[in-house]
Amino acid sequence: MHSFLVSLSVVALAEIGDKTQILSLILASRYRKPIPITLGVLTATLVSQALAGGIGRLLSSLINPVWLSWAIVASFMIMAYWILVPDSPDAPETSFSRKHWGIYNTALITFLLAEMGDKTQIATLALAAHYHNFLLVVSGATLGMMFANVPVIYLGHRFSGALPQKMIRFGTALIFVIMGGFALHHALTHPASMPG
Repeated sequence: MHSFLVSLSVVALAEIGDKTQILSLILASRYRKPIPITLGVLTATLVSQALAGGIGRLLSSLINPVWLSWAIVASFMIMAYWILVPDSPDAPETSFSRKHWGIYNTALITFLLAEMGDKTQIATLALAAHYHNFLLVVSGATLGMMFANVPVIYLGHRFSGALPQKMIRFGTALIFVIMGGFALHHALTHPASMPG
């Protein structure tokens, strides 16, 4: 359950102000149909987080435990730094035509493309490798993404501008530093065992 709660909170915080949250806002402003947008975002999130969780879990079983311990330490510290760098306000273009693709498919495709290699997906990969629990990490990360995006889809501009972006980024980076510290402690005290 710990891995679920950590994944949920870290991914939800990392998503605030992220380009995919900005994309949710653009989709909501353009189409004003929250249900198909939400369903498209949910489907894309499940796919991208499951892919990240699967890769993280696979890496944890393929890589030597000592190297994996140090890779996890490095990934948490890199994520802490990456979180501090705000995303460009230029969100991916939603160039798919609503007539041709439909709102659900437009949301699904654009959100999935925007999420590939994104901070939240990399965070899920690192969390899955660290916790060795695909289901709890992916479900927590998916729920965290939805917690951050659904209010934006339904409330739009009123919600997104009201949050202190710098403070949220700093708090999320601090969480990654703390997790990296725990991973470092584990790597130093248990060099021959799997992290977790």
